[in-house]
Amino acid sequence: MISVGCVLFILAINLVTVKLFGEIEFWFALIKILAILGLIVVGGYMVFSGFQAPGGAVASFSNVWAHGGLFPKGFTGFLAGFQIAMFAFVGVELLGTMAAETKDPEKNLPKAVNAIPTRIILFYVLSLLMIMSVTPWHLIPADQSPFVSLFLYAGIPTSAIIMNLVVLSSVMSSMNSGVFSTSRMLFGLARDGQAPQALARLFSRAVPATGLFFSCAFIMLGAAFQYFVPNTMEAFTLASSLCVILFISIWSIIMVCYIRYRKQQPQKHAASNFKMPGGGWMSYIVLAFLLFALIILSLESDTLKALMISPLWLIILAVTYRLLYKPRIKKRN
Repeated sequence: MISVGCVLFILAINLVTVKLFGEIEFWFALIKILAILGLIVVGGYMVFSGFQAPGGAVASFSNVWAHGGLFPKGFTGFLAGFQIAMFAFVGVELLGTMAAETKDPEKNLPKAVNAIPTRIILFYVLSLLMIMSVTPWHLIPADQSPFVSLFLYAGIPTSAIIMNLVVLSSVMSSMNSGVFSTSRMLFGLARDGQAPQALARLFSRAVPATGLFFSCAFIMLGAAFQYFVPNTMEAFTLASSLCVILFISIWSIIMVCYIRYRKQQPQKHAASNFKMPGGGWMSYIVLAFLLFALIILSLESDTLKALMISPLWLIILAVTYRLLYKPRIKKRN
């Protein structure tokens, strides 16, 4: 019921206007940022004050490498973390999708893109550094959020409730962005004749409502996945791994399109005032890394299951292309 309520709330937001989407996303992001900044401040205080965590460990930056080194589970353990790390960055490509609905994109998009590395260091790396400095990795409860644990150690009894609300707002933010981008992509595909024409209709306030309903219906199906895989961790690992694999294919397509664009439209590329440094050879490095990431997913049994299932999606795409899109091209020609 909570899942259904969240989906309906996000649907209602996106049906009203694009401006409301941006406003809600701002507040969702603010909640996350304040929570992470609070964790960094509290964690920093605990480290510099010599706080002693349950289990006898004293908070110190040395906890990061003192208990088995930086790779306590070996190099394969480090590689196993790539799956969830890449899942955390799913959606970064939305910056490009939003260019069409951004005011002054030539000014605002470069600022947004250049801010990504700083935000990764601040909100991902620094928060993880604080968590592992306060509590050595082997003492962090596997069945409890490390964010909640840190605030509980700091003597904040309501931390579990607060962090669960923060996590819920983070999920809502992710879903909000996903619904927004998917509906716009479906609208663009439909206008180009690559999707059903019903998805190309714009309703009041220039909102692609059909695409929004379509996206939210599939999110509902995703929520029902929990009933088929009752083990929560297994269900999450399968779902997140499948997302990573699908987005690896999306990121690969983006790279291939960029390479072709450079070759076919060199004048337009040269005229761009915001180019990626070393864009030519860097694209091939990114493609090699994405292939490396797929190989990593085959090393663990739980992520291997998702890797084996993922070709079904590509088969569905190929069949629908042959049956729906290709005949339209022939008829048009």
